[in-house]
Amino acid sequence: QVQLVESGGGLVQPGGSLRFSCVASGSRIAIYNMAWYRQAPGKQRELVATIAIAGAANYTDSVKGRFTISRDNFKNTVFLQMNTLKPDDTAVYFCNARLLNNNHWGQGTQVTVSS
Repeated sequence: QVQLVESGGGLVQPGGSLRFSCVASGSRIAIYNMAWYRQAPGKQRELVATIAIAGAANYTDSVKGRFTISRDNFKNTVFLQMNTLKPDDTAVYFCNARLLNNNHWGQGTQVTVSS
């Protein structure tokens, strides 16, 4: 079973950038579809970006052109590069690994976008 650990969160000003890393252990991510979700206070968890096993990426509309998801199967790591951050991006961000109907989650990392 895969374990996921996110890092890279913090406080950033509007317009700034952050890069998340999600390091997996216990299994190779090469067999998983990977994704980043986020959950803002008082809101449901929402899908931010996905990257398929073969590398195809998709994004929710609100982050298109600003966020980039990538994967390094050799390093067993998934990344989320976030640029031009907005206050609405404030949330806890979670890494997800999915294989068939099995979902695995990291513990989450907080991002606060504020001046």
